[in-house]
Amino acid sequence: MPKSKVNRSSIPTTGSVNRTPVKINSSGTPMWYKVLMFGFMLLGLMWLVVNYLAGPSIPFMAELAQWNYAIGFAFLIVGLLMTMGWR
Repeated sequence: MPKSKVNRSSIPTTGSVNRTPVKINSSGTPMWYKVLMFGFMLLGLMWLVVNYLAGPSIPFMAELAQWNYAIGFAFLIVGLLMTMGWR
């Protein structure tokens, strides 16, 4: 069986490549952004839960009727859209 002609000394090393390190501005997301984002998501979830459990007995929620679902999901969607800016 023939032997391979490739050995460790014939493999080129990557040390000869000139690379310049690039700084990435990764300061992260500010704390207020995270609090606001999770706050919107929790507010939307709580709005839907309260509407489901006690909506008819709360006067202003009873007046809104089906709009309660739109309000709750709007808060959820705003919070979820904010996750795209989270780093």
